Amino acid sequence: MKFNLIITLLLFCSSSLFSQNPAEKKQTSIGMVIYSNDTETVWNALRLANYSKNQGDTVKIFLLGKGVELDSMVKTNTDLKEQADKFLDNGGSILGCGTCLQSRNNKEPQVCTYSLLADLYALIRENKIVLTF
Repeated sequence: MKFNLIITLLLFCSSSLFSQNPAEKKQTSIGMVIYSNDTETVWNALRLANYSKNQGDTVKIFLLGKGVELDSMVKTNTDLKEQADKFLDNGGSILGCGTCLQSRNNKEPQVCTYSLLADLYALIRENKIVLTF
C-alpha cells in the first residue's frame, strides 16, 4: 500500500513537471546597478535591460557613482542614447543617485530621476535578481 502511494505521488509529480509548456517563461524582477562610465559596459548593461524587458521581466536601473554620467554620455553617443531611449520608452525606470548627480553639478538630469539611498535599498530588496555593472 505504501509502495503504491509513493509510485502514485512520483507519477503525479513527474507528470505535472513535464506537462508545463516550455514556451511559457516565468517573469522575474531584475534590478541593475550601473556604477561605471565605461561606454561598452554601460551599453551592454542597457542592452541586457532591453532584452530582459522584451522577455517580459520587470527591470529597474539605478545609476551610482560614475554611472550617473550616463546622462551626459547619451548626448555624445548615439548607441547609448538609442538603448536608453528604448528602455525608457518601454516603461523602464532609471534612477540616479542624487548625491552623485549633485557632485557632478547635474541639477536637471534628462535620462534618470533624482533618487535617494533609500531607493537603492528598495531596488535591492524588491528584485529577485540584482546585477552590477
